[in-house]
Amino acid sequence: MNQPHKATRAARPVGTLFRTVVAAGALAGAAAHPAFAADAEHGKSLVGSHNCAACHGPGLNQPISPEYPRLAGQHADYIFWALRQYQMGTGNPNLGRNNPIMQAQVQTLSESDLRDIAAYIESLPGSLVNRK
Repeated sequence: MNQPHKATRAARPVGTLFRTVVAAGALAGAAAHPAFAADAEHGKSLVGSHNCAACHGPGLNQPISPEYPRLAGQHADYIFWALRQYQMGTGNPNLGRNNPIMQAQVQTLSESDLRDIAAYIESLPGSLVNRK
């Protein structure tokens, strides 16, 4: 007689083994590629040399126009991705952002530069508010 419950029990160790192998592979991959440590001081110099305050205001917290965002204190991962999207431009409308000024500002920056800028912006005191 066919006993499916025994087949299910036999499959569990294989599933467990699979999860273990996948987890070990992920850990090995993480060890091979150490975490990137952004340099906020380098980001500060890049923000100054690219004159970000001209639009985003002093401390990147007082934009000159309401259409420009407050940046100070924003999460670094969000800032990095937004800057990266400006680099991608409108070639892929699902990923790129369409602002010619920002696109021109970030075209010459490396991904490392973008991470440094994002780390600096996150370190700034800002007046961003989370609303519930």
